[in-house]
Amino acid sequence: MKDQGCPCLSGKTYQDCCGLLHQGKQTAVTAEQLMRSRYSAFVMQQSNYLQTTLHPSQRQPDDNTSLQQTMQTTQWLGLTIIEHSQDGDEAEVEFIAFYLDNPLGQLHERSRFCRQDGLWFYLDGEFLPPIKLGRNDNCICGSGKKLKRCHG
Repeated sequence: MKDQGCPCLSGKTYQDCCGLLHQGKQTAVTAEQLMRSRYSAFVMQQSNYLQTTLHPSQRQPDDNTSLQQTMQTTQWLGLTIIEHSQDGDEAEVEFIAFYLDNPLGQLHERSRFCRQDGLWFYLDGEFLPPIKLGRNDNCICGSGKKLKRCHG
């Protein structure tokens, strides 16, 4: 696991990137870092981290059940951060998380975050329409192959 690339595609190993946040050795400094670590938590099936980083006002009693179901049925392939903006203790991150579907699915969202007592939390998100991918674009999984030769 130590040498595995981080699912957030930062270019660092999981252990030196999102793993530090998942293990509680660090906290997210920015909302973008929290977004990346939450995506990685879905990939690495870290439901406790996802619950902890969800704003307390948004938590529901059945969160763990729905998170477990999503993690067991979704194969995440890659993450692209489109835009990150911050105004004091509030921030937005627009991202696209790609997953295996027939042929490729995407979750395009503008997420809202807030910082309380020095910690960033995910508040909610607005779903946006999927983007069009070119078959000759690099694959979103980070393999370095063309999309058409990998997950296209």
